[in-house]
Amino acid sequence: MKGLIFNIKRYSIHDGPGIRVTFFLKGCPLSCMWCHNPEGISPHPSEITEKRKIGDREFVRKKISGSYYTACDLLEIAGREKIFMEQSGGGVTFSGGEPLMQPAFLAEALRAFRSAGYHSAVDTAGYCRKKDLESIIEFTDLFLFDLKHPDSKMHRHFTGAGNRLILENLEMLVQSGSRIHLRIPVIPGVNENTETMTLMRDYIKSIAGSGVELISLLPYHRTGSSKYGKLGMEYRMEDCKPPRRERLEEIREMFMETGIDVNIGG
Repeated sequence: MKGLIFNIKRYSIHDGPGIRVTFFLKGCPLSCMWCHNPEGISPHPSEITEKRKIGDREFVRKKISGSYYTACDLLEIAGREKIFMEQSGGGVTFSGGEPLMQPAFLAEALRAFRSAGYHSAVDTAGYCRKKDLESIIEFTDLFLFDLKHPDSKMHRHFTGAGNRLILENLEMLVQSGSRIHLRIPVIPGVNENTETMTLMRDYIKSIAGSGVELISLLPYHRTGSSKYGKLGMEYRMEDCKPPRRERLEEIREMFMETGIDVNIGG
């Protein structure tokens, strides 16, 4: 079995504890306006057009985003960095896109890494079939779970889908006793206002179990904005600016009321 991967990030320190290798699986059922990995949305290999100017001449190069790998291929890649993972308490992370868009391959890869003694994390937005999520719990050491907006109507406006399924899946994970780090993007004009953040905080207080270990506030950034033109896509957050540090500290204080550790950044 092969999975479609569009990026492999070595020496990652923002996708779970320690030094990690992060595998980005292609395909995502959401279309978040601020997505910084738009090349990961399509479940198929994507053509990227890159342009370079040298003097008065413009050079155009086309490349394909997405290559197929087996679980054994991924084990070989991770094995080259295993010493750094072991020394730092790290491991591997499956991200995307949405890794649960390729549930059979994800499950096979997680089983392989569990057998090889790696710590494995899955970074998910939770918009997936419950049975697919349940199928990987046994082999997943940590879930990095995104929460974007507490209101389903607004969630649909900004991401293309409501949040009912996402919240049901999160609550199922909490009840299963899984280890969970919640990740909340903080985006001006989307969810940064006090009313929305208060609803988010109160929801987390209502469902949080002992497995919810950390809340990470992820400030909006424009890192991926330049990718959209290369993919022939429109970037819809052109006027959005990153939140102020003072505002992030205010939100952090709000979320400290959950009794869960809160940090700013990944």
